[in-house]
Amino acid sequence: MKRTLPLIGLCFIVISMFMSCTSDDENENLFNSTYEAKITYSPIENEVLSIVNDYRSNKGLNKLDRLNIISSVAETHSKYMAEKGIASHDHFSERNEELIDYANAKKVAENVAYGFSSSQDVVNAWLKSDEHRKIIENAEYTHFGISTKTDNEGRLYFTHIYIKQ
Repeated sequence: MKRTLPLIGLCFIVISMFMSCTSDDENENLFNSTYEAKITYSPIENEVLSIVNDYRSNKGLNKLDRLNIISSVAETHSKYMAEKGIASHDHFSERNEELIDYANAKKVAENVAYGFSSSQDVVNAWLKSDEHRKIIENAEYTHFGISTKTDNEGRLYFTHIYIKQ
């Protein structure tokens, strides 16, 4: 009789662990669905993605697939930068972890900018910078996303994120 109690307790723990794993999987699917459903792209965002893919194609690199979950993560950072009034990579590690968890990212990088009024101007600025250009030209990346937000003075803030799945 005394041996049955620990065995029942052990069974309860194992069943509880199984149930929590199932719940996490369901939450992940809900999380992905939420990100995928709510994204709309502005003309300037679509143009940046197109210009970058054309540039990569001209260099003999694979074109990247747009992934809405990446743009959702980028959106939170663009809002943050517009509120702060400065371009930054603040909290990049959090965006990195989010994309690892929910987009199956193996590698993550981002380019940010502000103050540009055209897609071509912002991409040109990134291409003139060695560090930004290395991200754009990295053959390992498979997907990307983008978000732009405007501050109170009408300046655009760009967050362009790349991942390798």
